[in-house]
Amino acid sequence: MEPTLPVIPPPPTDLPSLLLQEQQLTLPSFTATTAWSLGNLLRTTLLPQPRPTVIHISLVSHPTQTLFHVALPGTVPDNEIWVARKARTVRRFGRSTWYMHHKYEGSEKLFAEKNGLGDAAGDYAIHGGGWPIRVKGVEGVVGVIVVSGLAQSEDHGVIVKVLREYIEGLGEGGQGEEEKRKED
Repeated sequence: MEPTLPVIPPPPTDLPSLLLQEQQLTLPSFTATTAWSLGNLLRTTLLPQPRPTVIHISLVSHPTQTLFHVALPGTVPDNEIWVARKARTVRRFGRSTWYMHHKYEGSEKLFAEKNGLGDAAGDYAIHGGGWPIRVKGVEGVVGVIVVSGLAQSEDHGVIVKVLREYIEGLGEGGQGEEEKRKED
């Protein structure tokens, strides 16, 4: 029996809807355990996809601290370069790469010119799949989720799908990580 491919809803393309999406998917907390849970949910969702994909979750720190990283079958070193470029864009601009893609109408040249990137332009990517992790009550971005290997709308869409499911699970009788630790 063939595995069922996950349905990855197409993401919005207008900037107000994308900003709203980022606001709605703010986490109540974010720890290494959260990263592990989200990373595994992404992996489980993507395993039926017959395409090479990398999943990366890290803190926004210097140096960067990786909390979760996995490469699905068939990936090549170039996938890692895309992960780094997407993550760098999220860390610098605090928005999803899908948002940045639509803000600059998909033009890497316009993006580079407007932001004075010069020779560093190749270090950034405005292709969907980079996501800013925000925590309620915390100013700014605390981490980055990157999915790379699908179509860019799917890279973005699968992150949104998994974050939404994760947050809904916390609110519908699911326990937060702190509560689970208190019970142990």
